[in-house]
Amino acid sequence: MKTFSALLLCLAVAALSSAFVISPPHMWTKLILTHHWPRTFCSMEHCHPNLTYWTLHGLWPDKGIDCNSSWHFNASEIEDLLPEMKKSWPDLLNPTSSGFWKYEWHKHGTCAAKAESLNSQHKYFSKALELYHKVDLNSILTKFDIIPSETYYKLSQIEGVIENFYGVTPKIQCAHPSKNADVQTLGQIEICFNTDFTLLDCEKQYTGHRDKPMAVNKVTGFNVCDQDTPVYYPPPYTN
Repeated sequence: MKTFSALLLCLAVAALSSAFVISPPHMWTKLILTHHWPRTFCSMEHCHPNLTYWTLHGLWPDKGIDCNSSWHFNASEIEDLLPEMKKSWPDLLNPTSSGFWKYEWHKHGTCAAKAESLNSQHKYFSKALELYHKVDLNSILTKFDIIPSETYYKLSQIEGVIENFYGVTPKIQCAHPSKNADVQTLGQIEICFNTDFTLLDCEKQYTGHRDKPMAVNKVTGFNVCDQDTPVYYPPPYTN
């Protein structure tokens, strides 16, 4: 009887161990594709890019940060992607530097890499670019007359376009100059995906992602836009 009990105990421990192998800690369940509006970001960080489109900020798994500090960024592994990276995923503060991509890889890419579909630097960065072009936020907003201008929008107008076209809820973030400001400035839009890269509703509350070096400070940073405050979608800088 004791032998049988011991055998059952061993089997239970083995099953438990297998479960941990199958479900590693910090395995993510959602990816967050984050877009920046350069004019808003740079109005707070004192940069002056001549960009007229939403740029990619990052592809963030919902769990884990800096999952493998020994897995160093290597630009040579994504050499074929660099022309598109510079255009679609630029470092707005240091356009000639790869420091921003290095940071995104260390903080988010090494965690995304827990999935086989993203388990290399090339897979991670190329998938982010693929999803960015698949969403094509610039074209969709323009198509439905959400364009940068001096005219203010209701948040529901911007949300409605994205929800109706993609069938999912985005998380839209604004810069709030002060607590009781009469207007908020459109700055960041998150579109979410399942583990199989199908679209998914985003949670609207703050998720704890605040990146550097392309971060905004805690006083004037991006927060989920207020439903009742007019939204300013500022035109790009002009030469």
